[in-house]
Amino acid sequence: MVLAILTMAALAIDARPAGAQPKVAAEQTGPLEVVRASVSRVLTIVQAPHPVASGGSQRRAEIRRIAQGLFDFDEMARLTLARHWKDRAAPEREEFVRLFTDLLERSYLTTIENYAGETITFVGESVGDPYAQVRSRITTNRLTEIPIDYRLRKRDSRWVVYDVVLDGVSLVSNYRSQFNTIIRTSSFPDLMAKLRTKQIETHAIPRTSRGSREDTDRERGIAGVGVVYQLYKK
Repeated sequence: MVLAILTMAALAIDARPAGAQPKVAAEQTGPLEVVRASVSRVLTIVQAPHPVASGGSQRRAEIRRIAQGLFDFDEMARLTLARHWKDRAAPEREEFVRLFTDLLERSYLTTIENYAGETITFVGESVGDPYAQVRSRITTNRLTEIPIDYRLRKRDSRWVVYDVVLDGVSLVSNYRSQFNTIIRTSSFPDLMAKLRTKQIETHAIPRTSRGSREDTDRERGIAGVGVVYQLYKK
């Protein structure tokens, strides 16, 4: 799904929050600008003509590089594996991170194609070091609005995304539950086998909003994002 999100960006032209004024250079390291800058770069790549002979491989490689600069894939993998992470040897962790990153990238690239031509609008950010949340929405060609929130944390003095919430569904939480079920009912080697053979389904982005819901990380604000991150670490 995942990742999806940036992805959406790929489709978006309206990337400035309503009523926002241009920011000075010193402010362009804030979470909203970090996400928006990556989205703009993806959009440029997606819209640029590319040689048919390359099969789009170079374009996809460029998009992956941008995603790797925005998303903290190592942390996302660790949070998703949850309590099972500590039981894994270093080689197992390395392979899991690689396979999970590939799963998220496939979700991301698929979403770019599925939502091509639709619009994403950034509507604001909430910042409370070391956490932040960037709020956006996709407006489909049927005029349906789907909220997409990026959860970020500061790592080495820069903002990185550790989770994406699409229409109220968290990528980390979604895969965390799925992986835990596989490990609990079968085994960690079985999960790895499913990841290697691409049997884990990519997170699907709904074409319509799920409508009103109680959730609430959005309503809880930045304090809620910090609480969620700490819960993920347990």
